[in-house]
Amino acid sequence: MSRVPLSLLQQFVQVARLGNLSRAAEQANLTVSALSHQMRQLEERLERRLFERGPRGVTLTVEGCSLLEAVGEHFDGIEHALSRYRVRRHDALTLSASPGIISSWLMPRLPRLLAAHPELELNLQSTNLLVNFEREAVDAAVRYGKGEWEGLRSEYLFGEWIAPVAAPSLVERMAGADPLDLTQWPLIGDPNRANRWMDWFAHYGGEPPHRYIAHVDTIDALRQAALEGLGVALGRMVTTKSWIDAGRLVVLGDRYLPVPEAYHLVYPPRSEDHRGMATFRAWLHEEADAYCREMPQPQRDEAAA
Repeated sequence: MSRVPLSLLQQFVQVARLGNLSRAAEQANLTVSALSHQMRQLEERLERRLFERGPRGVTLTVEGCSLLEAVGEHFDGIEHALSRYRVRRHDALTLSASPGIISSWLMPRLPRLLAAHPELELNLQSTNLLVNFEREAVDAAVRYGKGEWEGLRSEYLFGEWIAPVAAPSLVERMAGADPLDLTQWPLIGDPNRANRWMDWFAHYGGEPPHRYIAHVDTIDALRQAALEGLGVALGRMVTTKSWIDAGRLVVLGDRYLPVPEAYHLVYPPRSEDHRGMATFRAWLHEEADAYCREMPQPQRDEAAA
């Protein structure tokens, strides 16, 4: 077997760790097809199947796991050794966040940041995957959770409420159904938040359905199913508000439920002395505080509280 180019092994490590060809291709400035071709070329050279390819990404085979274990730490060592020689740009900042929070909350506010700080170059990574700050050149992230991420700085931005939302077309079809009695409505289940409907009915009363009209596996798919009138979804108000304001979704019964998770600014200790990060951090907290002041606190049902 001829010597395997280091570039192929480097790309293999990136794909293996991300488990996603699209994201690995983006970081490598390659097309997905080009990167996929490289991985198949590596498999042919090694005469080993390294990946199982599926609709939701790629997973390593036993042979792939062995190769990653053998070569991954060596690339980490090279990366660490070279990091001290890189020129760090303090006017450029790379931020990772979910597509929902970027499109519905962050993007409408960014013109104010760039107008006040035209020198700042902001690079956005729109992904639902959690960034690995040890291996990726990302300075910060906006994450949704309980604020506990080991080894990272975490700063609270704002909380979240959920409420049942439906398309106007569904409301029209269900004319006469009580919006406060969701047992009369078709509900969309969410495997990622399977206990949310249980929480809802425990708080407001009633019994969850024996079966849901459909299940989805992502927040984006949940919102789209609601927009299409498939059923009622429990929507996060931060990322759903723009659809409600546009009239494409309505809140049934005007009831809301707070959840333990919230949005946080998360960053590694290395970002603390980054001037661009300091500028962005101060601006983000100002915007978050203003958002909290502007948002009316939803009225909870007194009988259920």
